[in-house]
Amino acid sequence: MDGPDLEARDLVGVTGRQAEPGLLVRPASTNEVAAVLATCHERGVPVVPLGGGSGLVDGTQAGPGQVMLSLERMRGIEAVDPVSRTMHVRAGTVLAEVHREASVHGLSFPVDLGARGSAQVGGLIATNAGGNGVVRYGMMRGNVLGLEAVLADGTVLESMNAMVKDNTGYDLKHLFIGSEGTLGVVTRAVLRLRPAPASRHTALLAVPSFDAMARLLNELEGRLGGSLSAFEALWLSFYEVVLASGRHQAPLPADSPLYALVEAQGGDPDRDEERFHRAIAAVSDAGLVTDAALAMSAADRERLWAIRDDIPALVEAVGTKLNYDVSLPLPAMEAYLSEIGELLGDLIVFGHLGDGNLHVILADGGYGADANRVVYDALVEHGGSISAEHGIGEVKRPYLDRSRTPQELIAMRAIKAALDPKGILNPGKVL
Repeated sequence: MDGPDLEARDLVGVTGRQAEPGLLVRPASTNEVAAVLATCHERGVPVVPLGGGSGLVDGTQAGPGQVMLSLERMRGIEAVDPVSRTMHVRAGTVLAEVHREASVHGLSFPVDLGARGSAQVGGLIATNAGGNGVVRYGMMRGNVLGLEAVLADGTVLESMNAMVKDNTGYDLKHLFIGSEGTLGVVTRAVLRLRPAPASRHTALLAVPSFDAMARLLNELEGRLGGSLSAFEALWLSFYEVVLASGRHQAPLPADSPLYALVEAQGGDPDRDEERFHRAIAAVSDAGLVTDAALAMSAADRERLWAIRDDIPALVEAVGTKLNYDVSLPLPAMEAYLSEIGELLGDLIVFGHLGDGNLHVILADGGYGADANRVVYDALVEHGGSISAEHGIGEVKRPYLDRSRTPQELIAMRAIKAALDPKGILNPGKVL
């Protein structure tokens, strides 16, 4: 696709930047991907893989003279094994389709995020996506058993392992999970499924302080055991902006500094409900929660999650240009936010607190690159990471040394040189 057809294609990313590739190709098979890469490798033409386009770090930016390789036609579930609880899937398949197919078999795929309707499996793997269930199920890396990837020279590397345990030397799939398309293009994958939960109990809790929030997380993990599947923190700044959109009824008054959206999944509906209610009562009695809205139906649960997932409300209010995705130890979060808030003004904050991931948005967007330095430099002293789940892309590449040692960067460049010696795969991203 080029010329007028390419010009008519919407290639504006979430950050608002327009990709301007010289050519857009849409292969329908692994062999076609291999043919494209082999040709581009021979001629030294850069290739930028494109998934669902929902990333926040300009990881799919392409310019003139570069080929954008979209996986949108490589879509579909190839097989589901309900006994071993695995799914073979093509890389262009969107996450919502994976969820639907798993549910048909009484199973679930636990990686979930707000962009489930557009995010593709290949992109989720390439960025090692996280989402709402990391506290219990881990990130994408922990839910991929095997994959197939095409290297820069067109070599097809098939490592479609379907076993949980395979301790036979280097686990090559991990080279590509989180590599953002710089080492190879993921074309197929084997996903690990889990039994569909028989019960889901959800509550929005008002929390009086950050210290109480940290204690609340530990207390609920202890009382709910392995059933706690989500612990989302919403600062008042986030809660107020989303409610101001007019799309939601407030389940709790906007008079608390913090809110926690918690969910537990289990296999015994009656006992699970009793245990969940006992846990909420206990943390309330301990003063860790000042008010609570419990979901009494699936519709209630969807309404609570809709508040957390309404990122468009933030976009409408302040845009997404200065939207930071960081992680750091729980005890350091309050001091970190206070430090950068003093320099940058009001912050809109929310995050997957159960796994140490914060999303920080500047209410005043007039800081530019200076804000980047403030946000990322402050992470160093607190032992944090510049990226929790969206990757590095172009946006965070200048700051990678805040989270990686010189020795790590040397090793990463050596891997890149070995698998992509001409540097044609997603140039300018990560390294």
